[in-house]
Amino acid sequence: MKAAAVLIGSVLALSGAGVVASDATGATGATGVITTGAITTDISEGFRFGQNDGEALYRAVCQSCHMADGQGAQGAGMYPALAANPKLASSRYPAYNVLHGRKGMPGFKNMLNDEQIAEVTNYVRTHMGNAYKDPLTAADVKAMR
Repeated sequence: MKAAAVLIGSVLALSGAGVVASDATGATGATGVITTGAITTDISEGFRFGQNDGEALYRAVCQSCHMADGQGAQGAGMYPALAANPKLASSRYPAYNVLHGRKGMPGFKNMLNDEQIAEVTNYVRTHMGNAYKDPLTAADVKAMR
């Protein structure tokens, strides 16, 4: 009986019990906002991301590996820096990687639409020490699918 109680407690702890998901009206559900202590983040419906601007997409999709400032990280894997990255000079290079993945990075072609991929690519290419002026369009992304 004690082992069952420990197992149930562990499962509840690992499953995020105590995390509240709610929409703007405060109703709980599968989409909306997650609040854990002082941290609040948007969650998306199903396997698609709901954010539409580059910065919000970066925070939802990229930041956990590439870090908030784009400096990258090393640990369980190698997450390359996006900040001041000369490889981003071609808009197609980061967009292709977002679509199809690269090494340990998964592809997001089934989770992001063409406009979202263009938005997050343009955000990374114009922030964090990058100043590339030629924007990627949704039509460019569609051609790479």
